[in-house]
Amino acid sequence: MTLIFRELYHQDLLDTTYYAHDSFLTSKRSVPVSQATRDRIESLTNSAIALADEQIKANPNDANAFFARGYARGMHASFITLVDHSYYAAARQGFAARGDSEQALKIDPDYADAKMAIGIQQFAVASLPRVIRIMVGIAGVSGNKEKGLDLLRESAAHGIVTPIESRTALSLFLRHDARYPEAIVVQKGLADQFPRDYLFRIEVANLTKDSGNGPGAIAIYREILADAKKPGYFVEPRLHMAYFGLADTQRGQNDIAAAAQNYLLAAAEPTCSDWLRRRAQLNAGEMFDLLHNREEAIKQYQLASAGGGDQSQSDAAHRYLKTPYAGK
Repeated sequence: MTLIFRELYHQDLLDTTYYAHDSFLTSKRSVPVSQATRDRIESLTNSAIALADEQIKANPNDANAFFARGYARGMHASFITLVDHSYYAAARQGFAARGDSEQALKIDPDYADAKMAIGIQQFAVASLPRVIRIMVGIAGVSGNKEKGLDLLRESAAHGIVTPIESRTALSLFLRHDARYPEAIVVQKGLADQFPRDYLFRIEVANLTKDSGNGPGAIAIYREILADAKKPGYFVEPRLHMAYFGLADTQRGQNDIAAAAQNYLLAAAEPTCSDWLRRRAQLNAGEMFDLLHNREEAIKQYQLASAGGGDQSQSDAAHRYLKTPYAGK
């Protein structure tokens, strides 16, 4: 789990803004994970499943082994979904994880941790457009959003292993369905419990922004950036996430000049992924067009559409190179 989520973090795949809508399902984004890291993740996944298989073979009523196997499968499904967009393989893996967790609950109905995988799958399946469910071969698999959320609440409240993961997933799903007040309560609880967790803090700001409280979100982003200046306060804070979120919020508040500068700061961060850097450059170009600084706007569009690397912003950048962005 550590290896998978460290890699997702370094690839800017733990910014939940990316999953707030279903557009990520059709994203053509390329994620450059090294073969060595991929091999290590596959090896660890296979080893964990093999160890669980051995325990289940020795004792078919070992609830812990079923839970562990489902957990390993669920982690692997997350990785191949977000990195490779391998929805068919991920759906089958996720369904298997749900089956393992259901078996753990059959053995021990009070096994609250096992409810997390089932809850995630219930919500995810119910959220998928029918055409995608058919494409990945799970058209007959049931899903129910409210049941999924309730299961996550139960694993968060009573689980031993999964309370933090369950609350994190719960917040993400509530954000996906624009239930911002509920999501903020869950996420703020995590951030208050772990004030030096950079991602939990960022997510509170993101949710505050999405809820329509621009000034409140701006204050939180600035507080995060101030804490990041304290030596050792955060571990590997990827500051471009905060700068980009701050810029988006300032843009929504019509503070165009400030937004332009913070998009530039996001793009300039050395840890910024190529994908997010080019998004920041494109958005900075749009801001400079609105400020009637066409020369700087063109410069940013050229950077966003440069050859090599991520090309997801190229079409829009080429369009604005021909015709200035007008805010429509």
